[in-house]
Order: sequence, then C-alpha cells, then structure tokens
Amino acid sequence: MARKKKEESAPGAPLWLVTYGDMVTLVLTFFVLLFSFSSIDVQKFEMMIMSFQGALGFMPGGKSVQQDPAVFGGQPATQAGESRRVTPDIQQVAQNLRNYLRSEGLDKEVVVRIDQRGVTVSLSDQFLFDSGKAELKPEGMRVLFKIAEFIKDSVPAVAVEGHTDSVPLKGGIYRDNWGLSSARAAAVASYLQFRGNFDPLKLQAVGYGPNRPLVPNDTPEHMALNRRVDLVFLSRHPKQ
Repeated sequence: MARKKKEESAPGAPLWLVTYGDMVTLVLTFFVLLFSFSSIDVQKFEMMIMSFQGALGFMPGGKSVQQDPAVFGGQPATQAGESRRVTPDIQQVAQNLRNYLRSEGLDKEVVVRIDQRGVTVSLSDQFLFDSGKAELKPEGMRVLFKIAEFIKDSVPAVAVEGHTDSVPLKGGIYRDNWGLSSARAAAVASYLQFRGNFDPLKLQAVGYGPNRPLVPNDTPEHMALNRRVDLVFLSRHPKQ
C-alpha cells in the first residue's frame, strides 16, 4: 500500500527575519529605557521636531528637498508669484509692524521690507542668537512674540528662512553653515508655534546657509547683514 504523500506546509517568513525582528525590538526597548531615564529640554525637543518638519518634509508643513529642488537651486522655496503677492491686508500688517518696531527702537535689528518676493521681516542674528548657536535670546523671544501677535490671524502662511555669512564654522555642535541656519530657522518657527500660538500648518522652515546673501560677504558689516533669519509673508499657503 502506497504511503500518503506528506502535505507541504505553506511557506513562512525566513528564519533570519525572526532574529532580525527580535534584534530591532531589543534595540527599541533599549532606547525607550534611555529616554525614560533622561531629562528632556523642552525647547531643544521642540526645535528638533520643527527641524524634521521643515527640513525633511515628512510631517505636515514641511517641504521635502526631493519634491522641491528649488531649495538647493537658487530659487525661493516658494516661487515668486501668486503665493507671495502682497495683498492690501498684508501690506497693512507690514506697516503696523514697522510702526511698532520704530516705537520700540528696534528698526535697526528688525527690518520690514517689500520686494519682488513680497513682505519680508529680517531679524539680525546677533539680536536672536549668540555666535554659532541656535538658542533664542530673551530679547529675541520678546520681539518674536510680538510679531506673532501681529501676523498669526492676518497672514495666511510664513516661510522662516535661516541665513549665514560665508565664513566656515569652527567648532561648536553644527558641522557647517547649512546645519546652523537650519537649526536657527527651526528655533524661530518652533517659538512662533509653541509660544506665539501660530498655526504650525501655516509655517515652513528652511536653512540656506551662506547661499542667499543680501550683499557680498566682503566686509564685516556686509557679513553681519547676511547673518539673519527672514520671515516671508505668504498670501496663501503654497500647498493650497
């Protein structure tokens, strides 16, 4: 009598995948434990979230460099045109902001200008940050809070752009000017969201390093002008 052929079992996952899954679980558990034992700096945590949001583009409000080659290509992250058109309402906000800055004696550190890109508020890096750092100074926070009050209900969206001069960084936690400008843009965007109650879906943050100077980096005075954070008012969100 012929033996019955043994039924073949359905193919399953390869054995190595089980081992790999165990390893990933252990590594995740290890980092969760480290996180639970550590103290959290709220501002740095918020900056990290905004940095991912603005630089990598996988959270709402971010822009992926793969989807927007203009970030590296010499054109604004949002093209000039419909989204940067200056409406009468935004013009009025800009004028009100100018008047406030003048009354506070801050019109040298914070400049409001209207150009082909629209309304841009330029904040000096010395006013906002210590050299080579991305932690906001108290006086910078105070003015950012006031700016948020002016614009959060009047401006549909804001592009926060970090800029540096052309001098390479020496030491510090940032490897180059790209990293420093991105961290500074993220710090400002984070403050506008978490302290200024600005809708995060209306914010985008990006760092341009030394690649978009206002003037040539040929004198210390010109370099100081190029080290800045720009708030560009958009007449509509670029994703709409």
